[in-house]
Amino acid sequence: MGFVGDSVARLEDPRLLRGAGRFVDDIDLPGQLWMRVVRSTLAHGRLTGIDTSAAAALAGVRLVLAGADVAHVEPIPLRLPFDGLGLEQALQPVLAQERVRYVGEPVALILAEDPYLAEDAAEAVIVDVEPLEAVVDMLRAPSQPSLWPDSSNELCVLEKGYGDIGAAFEQAERVVTAEVAIGRHSGVPLETRGLVCDFDAGRDELTVWGATLVTHYHRKVLARLLKRSPTTIHMRSTDAGGSFGVRGDFFPEDFLVAYCAVLTGRPVKWIEDRAENLTTTNHAREQTHHMRGAFDTEGRLLGVEAEVWHNKGAYIRPTGVIVSELTLGMIPGPYRLPAYASKIHVLTTNKTPVGPYRAPGRYELTVAREQLLDLAAAEFNLGPVEIRRRNLLTASELPYEPGFELAGESFLLDSGDFIGLIDQAGAKYAEWRDDITGANVERRGIGLSIFMDKSGLGLYETGAVDIDTAGAVRVFVGGASSGQGIETVMAQIAADELGVDPADIQVIHGDSDLVPDGVGSWSSRSTVIGGMAVQTAARRTAEKAKRIAADLLEASTDDLILADGLIHVAGAPAKSVALGQVAEACGTLEAAQRGEDPGLGAREVHFDERMNYPYGAVVVDASLDSESGQIRLNRVWLGCEVGKAVNPKLVEGQVLGGFAQGLGGALLEEFAFDENGQPQAANFMDYLMPTAADLPPIETEILENAPTPTNPLGVKGAGEAGIAGAGGAIAAAVGHALGDPGAVRALPITADWVLAQLIAKRDS
Repeated sequence: MGFVGDSVARLEDPRLLRGAGRFVDDIDLPGQLWMRVVRSTLAHGRLTGIDTSAAAALAGVRLVLAGADVAHVEPIPLRLPFDGLGLEQALQPVLAQERVRYVGEPVALILAEDPYLAEDAAEAVIVDVEPLEAVVDMLRAPSQPSLWPDSSNELCVLEKGYGDIGAAFEQAERVVTAEVAIGRHSGVPLETRGLVCDFDAGRDELTVWGATLVTHYHRKVLARLLKRSPTTIHMRSTDAGGSFGVRGDFFPEDFLVAYCAVLTGRPVKWIEDRAENLTTTNHAREQTHHMRGAFDTEGRLLGVEAEVWHNKGAYIRPTGVIVSELTLGMIPGPYRLPAYASKIHVLTTNKTPVGPYRAPGRYELTVAREQLLDLAAAEFNLGPVEIRRRNLLTASELPYEPGFELAGESFLLDSGDFIGLIDQAGAKYAEWRDDITGANVERRGIGLSIFMDKSGLGLYETGAVDIDTAGAVRVFVGGASSGQGIETVMAQIAADELGVDPADIQVIHGDSDLVPDGVGSWSSRSTVIGGMAVQTAARRTAEKAKRIAADLLEASTDDLILADGLIHVAGAPAKSVALGQVAEACGTLEAAQRGEDPGLGAREVHFDERMNYPYGAVVVDASLDSESGQIRLNRVWLGCEVGKAVNPKLVEGQVLGGFAQGLGGALLEEFAFDENGQPQAANFMDYLMPTAADLPPIETEILENAPTPTNPLGVKGAGEAGIAGAGGAIAAAVGHALGDPGAVRALPITADWVLAQLIAKRDS
């Protein structure tokens, strides 16, 4: 029926726009207690005592726990295997044991009859800490007192490479160097974290509301820490007000709420406030890149050498060092690179732990790599477009497999039209550059950035379809909703196979009773893997429906068509049977005798062959205010290759939202800390975020020129593409406006820094 490829209106929107969504804070259970976490106010110190007596004495306080009460619980385990790196010593306990390592670390908790009493009681807890030197600067961290008994603050060094890098630099006509630091910032969802847990002692069952992104993983970890079977834990679905990756880890509170529910036998609710969100939910980025490129006489790359420092904060969160690994693995991107050598220093400091945030590693590395190319363009007098055209892979060079592993598999580019992309981006770049040259506009610059993302990590995903005797269609998927439109996209994919309208399909996710297994929604994998599981399950359901209908209609399956919720004979639409009637017939003795299982539906597990690589380009037109240093973006062009857009309007929304976040990281957002490790941005007065007023007109080009061969629809993930190249293009535009392609050496680019550069130029 052709719903895939159509901009179907979001199925989620009617309930969300009418205020009928159900978020975790909408869940209230009879007799529930409220949890409040007591957090460290020091960045580093030895815990010498916790006095909870005053809090425990308050009327309405039902439970007070400190670290000693949960000392038997193992630290939060890694979600991904990283053997031999020594990360285990840096895993986070559910409540601090012996030492606190960042401001905001949980040290105790209160359960009370209402949230206000819980907060008052938390303030009555006295935490005695012997201060220790705070480690804040990651570049100095290896030489400072360690946070760990058996390691320095540099937990490990990862390396990747291929080819003869020494020979590349020996043969180089010129060597170009770029250095850039990406500041610490993060996704800041509209909805903060929260959890509601209810324990049924009679049935020995725990029910959980509020887990996002990786529901089944949360259940497994919770079962492990509580030492109970996963089958006794029931995860329930709620709407989610954004995630962007930062809410996807398993945090101490995810255990503590459930543990308290089991301990007390009463429902327990916890909702994070915004100050907690800004200081304790995963931070991200904070990488420093030193990159050298070896170029031949024509400006073509012979090799790249990169050294990166990555500040992981006070603990290693469950995703381990996957962001560090992806950073190294994606530096080559879509470029022809005969030799490559890289290393990344994984460092711990007394800051909030970090985790993945939309395009983790790719946002950071793209700024550094693209600046290297801009510097080379100036060195060879080629221009930013031409230097890239000379170094991008051509169609004849694909598939391209240079010889290194990324996330456990060989890095393989199997589809792409990179030259077509640079031609489109280059035309826009030239047009805008001519505009500002002809107008003789002072302090205005055009920046170009090429980016490559990756999608499909996670091996497999589950999907299922069920049609009941009333003809109602339900689709089940192991992914999760965080506002990205998963319900709409899964319905579109299933609708094409089943011959029904997407609006008539109910998509179910995040409920472990209805969806027994799943890997979750992260790494732009929901459509790429989950969508394929749904497509296959729907196709198998349609095939079964045709077999049953063929008997009912006395026709060949080859002559049957599914449309409008009916199965009819080709050329004779009146000769039809409804899907509900077919479902009813599936339960008859005759169907059983033919070997058909009861019910009309199918379950499927789709295994991903390998990751695929969406890519694109960003062109930015920016102006600098000579009096204030303020940076204004005048217009943006963003082209993104997604293979196949299941819903082009949703893809466009993802791209626009991603660019807005990329703008924030480039110009505004930063989690600053003082020399004692005290956070300086714990509210929205200090942590600046972009508003609609900061966003320029954005022209998007959703490209479908290079479908991936790794899945039937050819789709590539699009959830992170809009942000990946934003920082690089903005930095390039500012550098161009300043007349210095290497001027920007740190993000965010502040107005004070720009003004200082302008004053220095005036005075020189």
